[in-house]
Amino acid sequence: MKRKRKSVIFRLLMLFLLIVLIIGGRYLYILKKQVEEVNKWQETVGQTTEEYGISEYGGIVMAIILTETKGNHIDLMQSSESKYGTTNQITTSEESIHSGVAHLAEVINESESQGTDIWTAVQAYNFGSNYISFISERGNKNTIDLAEEYSRDVLAPMLGNNTGKQYRYMNPQAFIRNRGYLYENGGNFFYADIVKWNMSIMKMIDNLPF
Repeated sequence: MKRKRKSVIFRLLMLFLLIVLIIGGRYLYILKKQVEEVNKWQETVGQTTEEYGISEYGGIVMAIILTETKGNHIDLMQSSESKYGTTNQITTSEESIHSGVAHLAEVINESESQGTDIWTAVQAYNFGSNYISFISERGNKNTIDLAEEYSRDVLAPMLGNNTGKQYRYMNPQAFIRNRGYLYENGGNFFYADIVKWNMSIMKMIDNLPF
């Protein structure tokens, strides 16, 4: 009886491992395809970051594209709003990269002038440049706690959410930290962390032997 029970448990365990391998393999395949789409823009990103004097941050730009659109949208860096003040005005992917890199260069330069870290600048790409002063007064280093505070107490109320209203955001980082939520009109306070994670993902995918 015990041997039979052990055999059932072993089979269930093997089935579970097989399911995990299948799901993991599919996820890896999808990630690889997304990274390949983003990598198509590597030359344009390299030229544009050099033009704006931030060539050392080309990897961050590529990770922003992966974060924003997975390389699968005309407005690759979702930079229409930073350039035109409204969405869906970008007409070519090249324009998106130029606008996005220009905006990133602006917040990086402001971040450096105020002595904050590069991830403050990356978070400011999502929040706006006022976030840099917020961090410079609180230790000069971006953290998720500070980004959430800014999202909840500054950005969301500024854009009309005075009640702390939240909405579901089913991203792995968000789910682990707070079961997955963001503040309505409060930007994405996980943004810098997600871009950092996506940089690591891209390096891993690029180093795969297949």
